Amino acid sequence: MRINRLKLQNFRNHRDAEIETAPHLNLITGPNGVGKTNLIDAIHYLCMSRSFVSSSDQYVVNHDEKFFMIEGDFEGQIRTSFTVGCSYSRGDGKKIFVNGSPLDRLSDLIGMVPVVVLSPEDKKLTSDGPVERRTFMDSMISQISSQYLKDLIHYRKVRRQRNKLLQEFNGPLVVLRDLLAPWDKQLTETGARLIIKRASVLERFKDYLELQYKTISGIDLKPSLVYQTITENVNGEDELREVYLDMLQGNVEKEKEREQTLIGPHRDEVVFYLGDMELRNYGSQGQHRLFSMALKMAQLFYYSDELDDLPIMLLDDVFGNLDQSKTDVITETLTKHSGQTFITSASVRSFNPELFRNSDQNMWMQLENGNIKKRF
Repeated sequence: MRINRLKLQNFRNHRDAEIETAPHLNLITGPNGVGKTNLIDAIHYLCMSRSFVSSSDQYVVNHDEKFFMIEGDFEGQIRTSFTVGCSYSRGDGKKIFVNGSPLDRLSDLIGMVPVVVLSPEDKKLTSDGPVERRTFMDSMISQISSQYLKDLIHYRKVRRQRNKLLQEFNGPLVVLRDLLAPWDKQLTETGARLIIKRASVLERFKDYLELQYKTISGIDLKPSLVYQTITENVNGEDELREVYLDMLQGNVEKEKEREQTLIGPHRDEVVFYLGDMELRNYGSQGQHRLFSMALKMAQLFYYSDELDDLPIMLLDDVFGNLDQSKTDVITETLTKHSGQTFITSASVRSFNPELFRNSDQNMWMQLENGNIKKRF
């Protein structure tokens, strides 16, 4: 999968910009604050319907305007060519269009254009709490499985309704158990499928993580991950549903006190290790940085093997704190990968200009004073 053309209007500091891209490596350079990240964030919008930088669409609109618009022309194996558009206005909200037709649900976009983002914010994956790792896990799996995404959305909806009942009901527990029964049935059926899928994907993903960490770090310290869910020993989805249901029914009193659902995949954790060391508690800053980079590079190659279309890779200002040897390793790895990559960097010193000179596969763009200039 690749994007051939990107058009932006009132998207942060890009009032009216349009670029044509190269099918392989796209290097975007320029001083800080000129809008390099905004360009690749626009691509992320067209792939995932949201920013990887801002928490709200309203912060993306140019401060003097009331709306933004993004449009991209894509090309792939399943869909030979198609156009994705994203518009947002402060009054009407956000809409996604494919070939000019609006999507009924924003979630229908997920997986249409697979994308992987590597940015400085990825250090949160290894250093912050479980929410960061669950979000990474859900986002990764949702792009390769539409059923997983449907189950995830349904699970969240059911849990909200169940929590509302726990918060508002004031009668005896025996009556509450009866009222919770239909929600418990839906929660356990959907939740069990989520857990089974997570376990399956993460088990295969381990091999990709190990290879990429070794490639980037150059050391033999083995990375690993442990998926922690409601139970350790499960023999199939049917047994998992029964175990899950028993746990819910046995915790009604505690859940009523807390007014929330306390058991389920929304409480899962993924624990990362280097050798025998738990990374979150004992890893150095350098180890956290390399591990998070290895996670995203592993995601890139996992997608490449799992999907019919290669993903688009976005790297936002990740080379500033790396030594040249590791920069060379990552650049070489991306050069060998057949997919399309976008790299933003304040400096060009880390990159070999010969990669872009007289090439119809690679492109170097420079941002200056709001203008996008093609260098090679």
